[in-house]
Amino acid sequence: MALYDFGATRLFVRTSLGAGVVIPCDRDQTNYLVNVMRLADGAGLHVFDGRQGEWRATLRRAAKKTVELVVEAQVRAQTPAGDLWLVFAPLKQARLDYMVQKAVEMGVSRLVPVATRYTQVGRVNPDRIEANAIEAAEQCGILTIPECAPMQPLDTVLSAMPVDRRVIFCDEDASLANPVDVLRPLEANPAPLAVLIGPEGGFAPEERSAIGRRANTVALSLGPRILRADTAAVAALAVVQSTLGDWHQ
Repeated sequence: MALYDFGATRLFVRTSLGAGVVIPCDRDQTNYLVNVMRLADGAGLHVFDGRQGEWRATLRRAAKKTVELVVEAQVRAQTPAGDLWLVFAPLKQARLDYMVQKAVEMGVSRLVPVATRYTQVGRVNPDRIEANAIEAAEQCGILTIPECAPMQPLDTVLSAMPVDRRVIFCDEDASLANPVDVLRPLEANPAPLAVLIGPEGGFAPEERSAIGRRANTVALSLGPRILRADTAAVAALAVVQSTLGDWHQ
């Protein structure tokens, strides 16, 4: 039997949690709880704020069209978030939504959109990215919402990134090799990680040169097929988490 109640309705809230705290729900939260999840007055659910762990709460009707949540007891203590970044060229809306959701499920702690020569999308909507991240965290039992960095040029992100952060560069031109075999020797020298995924058209030659010049960068092949960027992100994160990340631990 699973130790965690996967059937519980979960809701991310911005109010700091503690026993006895009463949280007024906004219109979107009220609609979700009452009309989507069909929770009645007195129904139980779980709430989390990204800082104080997860708590059991009870839904209470405050008025005809408003509800509030009465926080009761902690059910899970806050656990430290991982330290895994996803650096990516934004995609068109539906595929970007998918990438963000799956990245959160895979344990990414920071989403870093970058502009490259062949990036298809000129800007990102941070509110939409956050909404997708919250939804994924609510559905998957995750306690911390990843940070979303502002979109910047690739060279700006690379130059500002601390040199001790190891970049796993998903490179379609890397020598074909088992990615697990490539990453496994790095276990002996643990480091914070960033997975770098390019746009659909790949990286321009000058971008590839800049990536290659950066210290502490490892080029990684994702197999004999060319993957779409959203698929590549999921595949790369699975390999990294299973060899160097929290799956391995």
